[in-house]
Amino acid sequence: MRDHFAVKYLRVELLPTSFCPGCGNGTVMNAFLKALEELGYENLKEFVFVSGIGCSSWIPNPYFKADSIHTLHGRAIPVALGLKLARPELNVVVIAGDGDLASIGLEHLIHAARRNADLLVLMVNNMIYGMTGGQQAPTTPIGFETSTTPYGNIEKPFDTCAVVAAAGANYSARWTIAHFHRLKESIKKAMGKRGFRFIEVVSPCTSHIVRKLKLPVSTYIRQLREKSILINTGGRGEITIGEYADRDEEGFVSRVYEYINRVRGC
Repeated sequence: MRDHFAVKYLRVELLPTSFCPGCGNGTVMNAFLKALEELGYENLKEFVFVSGIGCSSWIPNPYFKADSIHTLHGRAIPVALGLKLARPELNVVVIAGDGDLASIGLEHLIHAARRNADLLVLMVNNMIYGMTGGQQAPTTPIGFETSTTPYGNIEKPFDTCAVVAAAGANYSARWTIAHFHRLKESIKKAMGKRGFRFIEVVSPCTSHIVRKLKLPVSTYIRQLREKSILINTGGRGEITIGEYADRDEEGFVSRVYEYINRVRGC
């Protein structure tokens, strides 16, 4: 393990992680840290991580060797924005799940995208409320059995990337844990942009989704790739991946400071 590239970013004394066997959170963690390494970051001193409540919120805290904040459920984005406004020189990154961002904290997500807030948000979409017992979430696919939909979900899942793009974010993209390289490159691209950057990573819960399908995790990951289709290619797939928005408009933080200086007469 000493030779692994990610060791310099991690609190190795806390490993192995508490994630379930086969959980995609480890893939997301590796993709993010690999992106930072390729961008030349030797440590995480320029970063602050903010997360809410849920399995993926454990990715930065306690495992990253960095400053981080655990917030109330659904409130990661407003806390992160307050932090970015106070310390604009820092890279503020939100890592949270679909329950945090697409359900309980949806209003914060939409308005952060509308403001084009200068944040990088990684949403790990496990398609369910995994930590609380496997209840239906806004991202649960039609037909999936959950503890609150024992005969199958009848509601259409939320297309979070499309909503974020429509709200005005500079960058919005979706990948799956079966698309490691594309995810890594997307994170690198987002790190180089200003404004609101949102990346969704589809990572079905192994304990509540994959187990009920009675499939090995490796088989399901291969199926994720097979079921994915790039946006705007004209094909059909169960999971649309790719970039939904790629703009370069002024971010919220610079507008706030311009306003402050104008009021002060600077």
